[in-house]
Amino acid sequence: MKKLILGALLLGLAVMSPVPSMARVSIGINIALPPLIAFAGPPELVVIPETDVYFDPDLDVDIFFFDGWWWRPWQGHWYRSRNYESGWVYYTRTPYFYNSLPTGWRSEFRDRHWRGHEWNYQRVPHSDLQKNWRTWQRDRYWEREHNWGVNKNWNSRKERSSKGSSKGSSNTGRKNR
Repeated sequence: MKKLILGALLLGLAVMSPVPSMARVSIGINIALPPLIAFAGPPELVVIPETDVYFDPDLDVDIFFFDGWWWRPWQGHWYRSRNYESGWVYYTRTPYFYNSLPTGWRSEFRDRHWRGHEWNYQRVPHSDLQKNWRTWQRDRYWEREHNWGVNKNWNSRKERSSKGSSKGSSNTGRKNR
């Protein structure tokens, strides 16, 4: 009887104790991180008119600052970080601000024009941006205080000058760009 009870006890322990499994399932998706950008110092950024999106005009690649995050497209994927120099992580979709950027914004920057108006953009030091971006966004600072540096009166002066020159008067207005 003792042997029967001892055998049942051993059988019960064998059934209840975990048995190491040899089968293993592993799924991995490997998305490479973008290469690091070598900054000479903290970047000075420019706000894109009609947005709260900033970009670094000194880089050949797009890197944006929006809503407290740095954003970077690379090889068809998006990455974001709280720091412009490191900590980039994969972001699963296109950030919503990017789809609202006007097409041709980079060429407008190069030409210093925004939708036909002179654009006297202001470079914003990184330290100022970090201290003020929330307040600027909340209070619509660029729209209310500086109009993003866009001179809305410039286009009308240019048009008047060109109309005047077509009537035979000399064009003493701004140089054509």
